[in-house]
Amino acid sequence: MFITIEGIDGCGKSTQAGLISEYLAKRVGREKVLWTREPGGWPGSEGFREILLSKELSHPWSEVFLFIADRCEHVSRVIEPGLRSGCHVLCERFNDSTLAYQSWGRGLPLVSVQQALSIVAQPVPDKTLLIDVPPATALDRVKKRNSLDLYEKQGLEFLQRVCEGYRQLASMEPSRFIVVNGEGTPEQVFTTLRKALEEHL
Repeated sequence: MFITIEGIDGCGKSTQAGLISEYLAKRVGREKVLWTREPGGWPGSEGFREILLSKELSHPWSEVFLFIADRCEHVSRVIEPGLRSGCHVLCERFNDSTLAYQSWGRGLPLVSVQQALSIVAQPVPDKTLLIDVPPATALDRVKKRNSLDLYEKQGLEFLQRVCEGYRQLASMEPSRFIVVNGEGTPEQVFTTLRKALEEHL
């Protein structure tokens, strides 16, 4: 099963990914669970991650194509081999992040970004877990971090646009998305996600 986990910065993706990974490992065995992330997530991807999260690029489409290039390698080297081997693959961020951040966040035309993503054949997640958190709450969490990446520095209005993008994407594909309120404790959010996942595993 290919599961992606999505949401704005500060929503708790990594925390929930860790909890879900442990839950799946207990259920099917640790060797049958692969937890990965984007950008990066494949051997030698440090340069991509550094550019995408730390560098201000002058052309808005540069981000899109760098994310696509990074994802192509990630899929080819990590995700597809994991799925072929029978693993449950859990990935923090995937195509929905590119749509939400580059279309709603950066203002690029949605149809054009969708067309760019469609150029390469990518696996479609079986389920996408969207942790929905009010942007102001997420920003308060982000500000407590020791250092911020490029997207975390964009501010409240940017997060509001991305949040709206995620909500619209979820409304377009309700059968794929599982949307949960991320304002509770990590344990409360995980309990909701676990119960939703159990229906599909």
